[in-house]
Amino acid sequence: MPFDPKHLLQTVAAKLLQKRRELNWSQQDLADRSQVSRRMIGMIESGESNVSLATLGHLAAALGITFSELVESAEATETGEGVRPKRGLQLWQGSRTGTKVDLLQSFPASRSVELWKWTIAPGDRYEGEPDLPGYREMLYVIRGSLFLEREEGTQRLKAGDAIAFPSDRPYAFVNNGKVNLVFVLNVVA
Repeated sequence: MPFDPKHLLQTVAAKLLQKRRELNWSQQDLADRSQVSRRMIGMIESGESNVSLATLGHLAAALGITFSELVESAEATETGEGVRPKRGLQLWQGSRTGTKVDLLQSFPASRSVELWKWTIAPGDRYEGEPDLPGYREMLYVIRGSLFLEREEGTQRLKAGDAIAFPSDRPYAFVNNGKVNLVFVLNVVA
């Protein structure tokens, strides 16, 4: 099934509104707890905003649910123990054909742990917004070279390399190579 950002936004809008109402929170209550503006929450709930992955993470954490609980539609999960279909759930698509982000698995930990598969086409990049304090990301490069841009500088990671870093600061994933970059990423909260 092709990536449909409108379907994803509709799912997020419905889940966000439902969970907020279950908690009897106003948009301002959620804004205060998530560090996301009330205006942005209103735009997301009305399906008017293309929201970042980091913002979705802030909202899920504030609501006390996992990232996957916020973004998955009912048909996205197989029956049983929350087993995700083989391909995962696509949540982002880059400007070049082949660049995408799939959430492979998620489960509650002290807060949550998420497993992602990333594919970035040659010449594309992903600008990561800072996560909440205490979040870390661990990644393992499967194919290609990843240029990880952070405040400390740029690191080149090639197939077989792994790194863990605090993700509560700006960062970017860049593919300056000639082949698709593929890596797996864990987000640990």
